[in-house]
Amino acid sequence: MRLQRIHTKIAALQEREAEQEHGQKNRPQEPDWIVELGIGKGRPPTEVHVGGCYAGGKRRRPVPRNEARRLLTSGVRACTHCKPDAQLRILY
Repeated sequence: MRLQRIHTKIAALQEREAEQEHGQKNRPQEPDWIVELGIGKGRPPTEVHVGGCYAGGKRRRPVPRNEARRLLTSGVRACTHCKPDAQLRILY
């Protein structure tokens, strides 16, 4: 009986490990650029970030390169941590 519980536990751990591995392989690709959105009516963009920036905030959406450039040149602030303006070669 004890041996059966051990085998059951091992099988459950192997299944969990396989699920985690499958999840990591099928994770969606990280976007190249993200825009942080403000609070309120229309949720205006407040800051542009590189896709993997840790300071991206919770209210955000992925944007293509053209839109990230357009937002930065229209006055939306660039993140001071990941510096998307430097990576997009935008000079002020």
